[in-house]
Amino acid sequence: MPIKKEGAFKDRTVEQQETDLYQAILKLKTVAECQAFFQDLCTPAEMIALCDRWRVAKLLDEEQLSYRDIHQKTGVSLATIGRVARFLTQEKYQGYRLVLDRIKKSNDSKNDSK
Repeated sequence: MPIKKEGAFKDRTVEQQETDLYQAILKLKTVAECQAFFQDLCTPAEMIALCDRWRVAKLLDEEQLSYRDIHQKTGVSLATIGRVARFLTQEKYQGYRLVLDRIKKSNDSKNDSK
């Protein structure tokens, strides 16, 4: 879904605005920095929604729970669970998949070094 072109950056394309945001996020170096930035950037409801989606993506990736079980465990709506599942498996962006696979690879590397 494209970002609405409103506010102080009407002279910039949506793509430029998104790129600016992503570049800012890439400057963050620690969990504490990420927490501070996202708390400034997002409303509490937006943070809850982001965290809910990420939690659902991780649960779906484990492939152990049904949508209904995930809903009961998290309270996240079935519609949101379905949307996350679609983006996890079918959509072209594959952002969830990229990060989940990197986390798995990182965890495997840590386990191999023990």
